[in-house]
Amino acid sequence: MILGNNQEAFFALLRAGLWETDVQLLPYGDVDYMEVYRISEEQEVEGLVTAGMEYVKNVIIPQQDLLTFIGNSLQLEQRNKAMNEFVARLIDKLRKNDVYCLLVKGQGVAQCYEKPMWRAAGDIDLYLSSSNYEKAKSVLFPIAESVEHEDKKRLHQGMEIGSWVVELHGSLHTGISRKINAVLDEVHHDLFYNGSVRSWNNNRVQIFLPDADNDVIIIFSHFINHFYGEGVGLRQICDWCRLLWSYREKINKKKLELRLKKMGLMTEWRAFAAFAVEYLGMPVTAMPFYSDSSSFSRKARRICKVVLETGSFGVNNEVYCRNSSSKMKYYILTFWTRLKGFSRLSTIFPVNAPRFFVTYTIGRITAIL
Repeated sequence: MILGNNQEAFFALLRAGLWETDVQLLPYGDVDYMEVYRISEEQEVEGLVTAGMEYVKNVIIPQQDLLTFIGNSLQLEQRNKAMNEFVARLIDKLRKNDVYCLLVKGQGVAQCYEKPMWRAAGDIDLYLSSSNYEKAKSVLFPIAESVEHEDKKRLHQGMEIGSWVVELHGSLHTGISRKINAVLDEVHHDLFYNGSVRSWNNNRVQIFLPDADNDVIIIFSHFINHFYGEGVGLRQICDWCRLLWSYREKINKKKLELRLKKMGLMTEWRAFAAFAVEYLGMPVTAMPFYSDSSSFSRKARRICKVVLETGSFGVNNEVYCRNSSSKMKYYILTFWTRLKGFSRLSTIFPVNAPRFFVTYTIGRITAIL
């Protein structure tokens, strides 16, 4: 994929913010910083791009544009602070009711960043054993403003508490592969029966997170699931990179390799590794199984195109589908969009994309019926 000036500048600033390195913008010529802002917002990495602006050399960014970035990042900071306080109260309430859980993704992985408060905040995801999953519902339902329809097969229950979306997960199964889900079941057992966790001191409350070996599987399988489904954004890929970087000396690479092969995702890992190194500036020494082969570079270019076109969680596809006038038309447009997406992904991953499409489609039809 050939990037335009604004896209090149966006990636340069993203790399600078992600790794706190100096950046030169002169090679990209005239840059429309509001277009850079639009891309960063679409990919949910505004805070990282803003952080990157601190490292710009020899170029003066227009003050009004700079203030737009800074203003947004300050709002992110306030939201993250409020969310962290809520998470502390939420976990404390659950513990007082004899409910124990792990915080996954989100605010936990944010602690791997140089500026945790500038990572775009999303939902609050709690991972629980089967017994604690049921107990958590009984504790939280009475204080929830709204409760979503439960996905009993995947043990997923969403709700709104105050201004926050809280999601309970009794499993982290994907909708694309039984082999992936089998390894995620191993992760579940390792976390809840072997105690393979780490912790984060959040507002004087100890929050338990998956240990690095399990967390890297959770985060990678999560964004691969979205990549094959509606689409994935750079925020999720940056999370993966920062986790690998933060725990580069502790991750058990042999265990990781075995799990990826059992999941059938080694090709996807190596393709996204090439993307992370070539577009996000991920240090090669911290990226397991990276290959600089031309084959994976081609896959990285195609991944870049897909990510930029779909936006975070497929926001651009979703807007297109939601313009439909009826629910049935929405389902048809969604299916057609997914079909085209999988067809394109087949040029990157010719073995897994068609296979995953069948599993994904059957799962969606079953859920609707």
